[in-house]
Amino acid sequence: MRDIVLVAAAYLLGSVPFGLLIARVQGGVDLRRVGSGNIGATNVLRAVGKGAAALTLLGDMGKGAAAVGLGRWLGVSPTVLALIALAAVAGHLFPVFGGFRGGKGVATTLGVVLAAMPVVGALLLLLWLLVAAAWRYSSLAALVASAAMPVLAWLVDGRPAMLGLSGTLFLVVLLRHRENIARLWKGTEGKIGQRVKTSNGHTVK
Repeated sequence: MRDIVLVAAAYLLGSVPFGLLIARVQGGVDLRRVGSGNIGATNVLRAVGKGAAALTLLGDMGKGAAAVGLGRWLGVSPTVLALIALAAVAGHLFPVFGGFRGGKGVATTLGVVLAAMPVVGALLLLLWLLVAAAWRYSSLAALVASAAMPVLAWLVDGRPAMLGLSGTLFLVVLLRHRENIARLWKGTEGKIGQRVKTSNGHTVK
């Protein structure tokens, strides 16, 4: 019963749409109507600004890390820990508090991995930063980091539940970035910090 409650709580925590809320409060913007339409930190950066994007990133990572961290503190099994992690990411993808229209799950994925496998999470964060700095594409950085996740989990952690979690999260990120992959292929993908027009006609970076 405890494990079921923890998984359900992880989904609810993951459902908190930080990007949507922060963009509305700080910029008066409905993220679903500007830029990529995504409620994650990259679109917040484009539509509102760096401060709001940083808060969104911390919130989305934090909710995943908090859900998994609680499970670890309570001593749940690796399998239950993986289910908690997946529930938190599912909440971000399909938030009950956001009309089931969520983000792509990259920041929340990073948060759950940092809490479940700290060394793997740190390596993924470093890889994301390196790719993002080199090519300025958030989506490309996410795809490269997520592709490396199962390999790093196997090399560094090795637990079957964590390997399953990593493989599943990679597939989730891949599927949620199908349109980004097409735009990357065509050379039309927006770069980090690219200016967009908000619903009130203002141009922001």
